[in-house]
Amino acid sequence: MRTVQLNIELPNLVNSTEFELKALLASKLYEREELSLGQAAKVAGLSKRAFIEILGNYDVSLFSESEEDIRADIANA
Repeated sequence: MRTVQLNIELPNLVNSTEFELKALLASKLYEREELSLGQAAKVAGLSKRAFIEILGNYDVSLFSESEEDIRADIANA
């Protein structure tokens, strides 16, 4: 993994903590399938189990929703 340091100016209205912003970024990258579950959990600074538990806070499903994956799941059932 590489380290990226960002300085982002947010309006005063945004009261999110550093943890919340990391978790949001990690969950959205996981949702877009750019990170695996383990990688996303690491970005958020959480265990896989803890990361799974917070995914719903960011409207991200643990399960893939692509048509191809659903068809594969049905075929394997």
